[in-house]
Amino acid sequence: MSLTLKIKGFSYIEILATVAILALLATAAVPYFDLIQKRQKESELRHNLRLIRDAIDAYKKASDEGRIINAVGDSGYPKRLEDLTSGIGDDNDTAHRKLFFLRRLPRDPMAISNTSGDVSAAQTWRLRSYDSPPNQPQEGSDVFDVYSSSDQKGLDGVPYSQW
Repeated sequence: MSLTLKIKGFSYIEILATVAILALLATAAVPYFDLIQKRQKESELRHNLRLIRDAIDAYKKASDEGRIINAVGDSGYPKRLEDLTSGIGDDNDTAHRKLFFLRRLPRDPMAISNTSGDVSAAQTWRLRSYDSPPNQPQEGSDVFDVYSSSDQKGLDGVPYSQW
């Protein structure tokens, strides 16, 4: 009667094959997760642009209705992006309560300066004044539109600054 012990387990080759398969799956998954993250940022950019542009349009409408006092020759658009959140006195209200168009100003999710906490949300956007042409947007005396400060291209091939 001989007593032999049989130890069962994995051989080194089986372990190496398993690690190789897992590494292959991981390398295939990384670009997919990068794509998901980029889509999420693009969705946030679209939402933030729509939010700010709607607020700028609401400001202009209030100005056209005479609720905001403008100097002669003013376009009726806000002078600064921060005016949308800081509030402007309602000229039609007897108590002169402020009109607020945004609770907070969203940041540009594609901006390189977005990672720094020293930069305000307004500084992450590029601005276009009412007087500048659409194909060459430039800052001016008012804020007619905003666009991304990123020079990268979106998944559709269009630069974020042209969205």
